[in-house]
Amino acid sequence: MRTTAVVGLVGVLASGAAAPPGFTAPRFTAPGFTALREVDPSIGQDMRYAGARNFTGGVVDGYAEPECLLARPAAEALRRAQRVLLRRGYSLRVYDCYRPQRAVDRFVRWAREEDGPDDLARKAEFYPRVERSRLIPEGYIAERSGHSRGSTVDVTLVELPGGEVDMGTAFDFFDPLSHTDDPRVTGAARANRQLLKRVLGGEGFVNLPEEWWHFTYKPEAYPDTYFDFPVAVAEVRP
Repeated sequence: MRTTAVVGLVGVLASGAAAPPGFTAPRFTAPGFTALREVDPSIGQDMRYAGARNFTGGVVDGYAEPECLLARPAAEALRRAQRVLLRRGYSLRVYDCYRPQRAVDRFVRWAREEDGPDDLARKAEFYPRVERSRLIPEGYIAERSGHSRGSTVDVTLVELPGGEVDMGTAFDFFDPLSHTDDPRVTGAARANRQLLKRVLGGEGFVNLPEEWWHFTYKPEAYPDTYFDFPVAVAEVRP
């Protein structure tokens, strides 16, 4: 079977449709994906959904390893951006990269309050001014994510030798203050957001205006496919 046909079938399976008769999904489900660490090990990784420091409070479905996986063109563009930032005394640090559809489904179940009441400490950190039941209606959590297509990354800046810079809010802070150009964010935080946006934009990444940390490399390698293989380096090796 040709690679393009395999990718198309994987996209169908991710949508919940039944597999064609006799079809067995290949282990190497994402030709053209790579581990970011193998492209540029200097980029820091703090993969939040592979651990407990995220709004759900635990490891999210599908994160078998704390690794950033991306379609290769996106990973190579991050490497180019990293070279620019290193010359200025900064580094990139990624929070999330490829995200399996099963993880997105987990977010939706959590937002619908299917796994118990709010943890007040997590609410204070991630969504202090919006009720959990409003996260889907207000657009903070969706049933599909560009992350599942492999060219989207959540990323911040680090000032070398290793201190995070002020970005105005934390990652995954569900609030209008996280909008990249929110006028209430001024001074160093605004400058840092603009630096991140400018450098990544110079390498082909487009920022999501509602989230200062969210960037998608264009053109996407798989613009119409939502993958669901687990986050593990072995999954992107032939």
